[in-house]
Amino acid sequence: MKPKIFIDGEHGTTGLQIRTRLAARDDLAVLSIPEAERRNVDLRAERLHEADVAILCLPDEASKEAVRILEGNNSTRVIDTSTAYRTHPDWAYGFAEMDAAQRQRIADARLVANPGCYPTGAISLVRPLVAAGILPADYPVSVNAVSGYTGGGKQMIAQMEDPSREDHIASPHFLYGLPLTHKHVAEMKQHGLLERRPIFAPSVGRFAQGMIVQVPLHLADLNGSVSMGDIHARLASHYAGQDIVEVVPLATSAKLARLDPTELADSDRMKLYVFGTEGEGQVNLVALLDNLGKGASGAAVQNMDLMLGLKH
Repeated sequence: MKPKIFIDGEHGTTGLQIRTRLAARDDLAVLSIPEAERRNVDLRAERLHEADVAILCLPDEASKEAVRILEGNNSTRVIDTSTAYRTHPDWAYGFAEMDAAQRQRIADARLVANPGCYPTGAISLVRPLVAAGILPADYPVSVNAVSGYTGGGKQMIAQMEDPSREDHIASPHFLYGLPLTHKHVAEMKQHGLLERRPIFAPSVGRFAQGMIVQVPLHLADLNGSVSMGDIHARLASHYAGQDIVEVVPLATSAKLARLDPTELADSDRMKLYVFGTEGEGQVNLVALLDNLGKGASGAAVQNMDLMLGLKH
């Protein structure tokens, strides 16, 4: 019998992307609720209890409500794409490449919290270096990032694309999260193995999908005598043996004049770069990904496959 998958919130941006990814697959049975019935509480509860895996593509409070509906049900496994459970000790964090054991943790878990798009990039750069003792856990990390506007959901998409709206955003690029209290910070700190809250400066560009996350470092403030090549070697070693996260060779990075945040749009992969000049004492670590791919829907499907033993 095919595993039954229910996307709770399938008509939102992330849900639609997941539904598109599953549409061509014949190894799954996708349960659904018509959009006109999406507020039918009884039908929603029926689908949640019927599913082998429920993927929650909902705001935080609605995700918590879905989890409450499933109380006492130990057969439905859950992937939550909201921020509600990303630092919760009972939930496996759904970044399979985060460390050597994470893929198996996800495969064995009943409850999986899908990572945020910005944290996926930041953690991918920071955690291997902290775990190796290269980056001090109390280093004053700063994370600077730009995302495609689809990361803001249907409302922001409409604000960016519809000039007739009163709340239309005409800017080609804007910074937000100005009070430095963005909800992703706790996730970055915990799963990045950091002791201090990172400074996180997110922004949005006038492009639909794509993302660049940057973490600049002063090598003199790291542990030991560390070179740019050492940083790259550690990242390359950490991500060896899998085909989702690519650490771009230093020689390739050195030839680049610019980096396009949309390069991996519609891809579920991620590229990591180490930029700088050997001997100058500074590096800029960069993650390139699709905010709706490895940063959201692609990661959710990857986690679903791990939980069901189907792929990855």
